[in-house]
Amino acid sequence: MNANSLVITLPDWLNERLTAPVHLQSDEARMRFVIDLARENVIRGTGGPFAAAVFREDDGALMAAGVNSVLRLNNAMLHAEVVALMFAQARVGSYTLRAVGASYDLVTACEPCAMCLGATLWSGVRRLVCGATRDDAERVGFDEGPVFPESYAYLEQRGITIVRQVLRTEAAGVFDLYVRSGGVVYNG
Repeated sequence: MNANSLVITLPDWLNERLTAPVHLQSDEARMRFVIDLARENVIRGTGGPFAAAVFREDDGALMAAGVNSVLRLNNAMLHAEVVALMFAQARVGSYTLRAVGASYDLVTACEPCAMCLGATLWSGVRRLVCGATRDDAERVGFDEGPVFPESYAYLEQRGITIVRQVLRTEAAGVFDLYVRSGGVVYNG
């Protein structure tokens, strides 16, 4: 490994899933897609129980997806939201998703941790759609950091619409699967 470069990859199974175009219109359909990615990440042993995807708002086109890659790539920054946002920005060729002529949604299987909320703010997405809650993640031992009601209010003041608890029970079930499978809680 060259300490002067960094390579971020998606698991092979996810690259295979992303070869076909995906268009999903509703928040529920998008969330089911993301929950399925989180579950697959656990089942295949390629990371934690988190997944996220960026969709173009108008036609529901999937721009990028990410799964938690902290353990797989030994990098604490590689949460699913950050990975999805990085790949989406690379795809549109801009450091912000706000200035590229379309609006984008970040759909995430769990409410973002403190780091991912910051990434959401700076990414340029217009909507944040969440499944499981912070309490669901903390129940199995994950530490979500300093996230407060004011954190979400700040995002909303900056023009980001927030939708929470979409398919919460199904999303939270992936945490239980992770614990039952012996998954490592790496930041608890």
